[in-house]
Amino acid sequence: MQLFTERHAGKIRGVLSCYDRVVITGTCPAIGHSEAATTFFYIHQMRIFDYAQWASSFRDEIRANAERLAQENGLEIEFIRKKNFRKEERIKAILEKRGERPGLVHIFSAMEPCDSYQPWHDKKTGKTFLRWDSGKCIHYYFYFVDPELGLCYLRVPTWAPFRLQFYYNGHNELAAKLAKKGIAYTLMDNAFSEIADWKKAQQLADSIRPDRLHKRLDRIAQIYCPVIRHFGSYHWSLMQVEYAMDIVFRRQSDLQPIYEELVRTAIHAVKPENVATFLGRKLTGAYEGELGNDFHTRIEGTRIKHYMREASIKMYDKHGIILRIETTANDVSFFKHYRKVEHRDGPASMAVAPVRKTIYSLTDLLTILRDSNRRYLEFISAIDDPTPPLDDLKKISKPVHDGDRTYRGFNLFHGDDLELFRALLRGEFNISGFTNRQLQQVFPSKTGRQLSVLIKRLYKHGLIKKIRRTYKYYLTALGKRIITVALKLREMAIIPLLRGRLAA
Repeated sequence: MQLFTERHAGKIRGVLSCYDRVVITGTCPAIGHSEAATTFFYIHQMRIFDYAQWASSFRDEIRANAERLAQENGLEIEFIRKKNFRKEERIKAILEKRGERPGLVHIFSAMEPCDSYQPWHDKKTGKTFLRWDSGKCIHYYFYFVDPELGLCYLRVPTWAPFRLQFYYNGHNELAAKLAKKGIAYTLMDNAFSEIADWKKAQQLADSIRPDRLHKRLDRIAQIYCPVIRHFGSYHWSLMQVEYAMDIVFRRQSDLQPIYEELVRTAIHAVKPENVATFLGRKLTGAYEGELGNDFHTRIEGTRIKHYMREASIKMYDKHGIILRIETTANDVSFFKHYRKVEHRDGPASMAVAPVRKTIYSLTDLLTILRDSNRRYLEFISAIDDPTPPLDDLKKISKPVHDGDRTYRGFNLFHGDDLELFRALLRGEFNISGFTNRQLQQVFPSKTGRQLSVLIKRLYKHGLIKKIRRTYKYYLTALGKRIITVALKLREMAIIPLLRGRLAA
């Protein structure tokens, strides 16, 4: 099958896959959870019920550090009072005047919820300890331009256990790499509209170094949260990760007609099982989480989003010339891969297991998320066909003769044939092929022999091909094109037309 990017190659300036938004949490192992904090108190021979007094001294240290940094950089700490205040808009306005040079850009402060501990004495056991609690404290948002990561922010609470939140954008990181290599580029709102060397840019985007990121995060934490020196170091884990594939067109007039039809068709064509397949999962009857599609019109344009629990995949346009496919993980352990698994009892083994949340998983996630985007690209490639093969539709509706046997044609708009073609366009079948047994799960009322006849009909009409020495079949390019166009005509033309006549 010809990919979307191949079909429109003459209109495309370049294609780039890159991390976009990355949010990381920093947890101090020494006091990061109630049991560890209790142990810390006992080791240092402190009274559990002195927790509030103990934490207050560190609050004052963080506040003094923020005020010192503001003074040294000629800044004023801006306290946020409004709930709908957009920090990004304020930072954007400051950067337009200040420029992109490295250094501290601005400091916000806000009263926000935070983790805390509550001293507790259990009368039954006679034990005194800290247990988890929630509260509110002042948080500082330090926005700064890092020489390697670009614009970032670090959110620092003023109350123990001082759980940090760090943000950076992979496109800003790539921009810094391109500048260092002397490769010209144009960056528009976290998207590249032009790059002098797209191939080299992709190589730089793929060169992920979690060890360097770890050292950089440790250094940043020491600057903006100096109390860490009392507790050792932070453990950095992934909170949210976005990975984007940008297809950059030469002109808006090239993308817009294609995109409008593509997104309107996708909202009808993508089914729940497709969403699961895009994200590398199988949809079973036991699944009870959220799953579905969402179409949204934004100021910048339209967006279609497919979601499954903590993961989603989106398609939208940026600035009218960039088609972006983006996979988001709000919990990276949603995804699974083959890796080394440590066991409490016995030696380690290799197995398929959830992705670990450590920042060192960024290397593996790059491949996993890129594959999700690739599967979505393959799907939209199947539904993007500017020349409907009406002659082919007519051809497969006629019977085919093979010796003494006649195989009747297909009615793509009604009955069992319609359900069959809908099944064949399911995500996992479209990408991984199908067998007779797999079709039996979709058509439980049909026997294996009846499905064998169906498969034979498909084969004789040139809609599927068999993989040698296997029992697996794939849709041919002709099959994908015909079925997709037929379902598109049914969903977007025939059914609305019939509804209109009935209403009249």
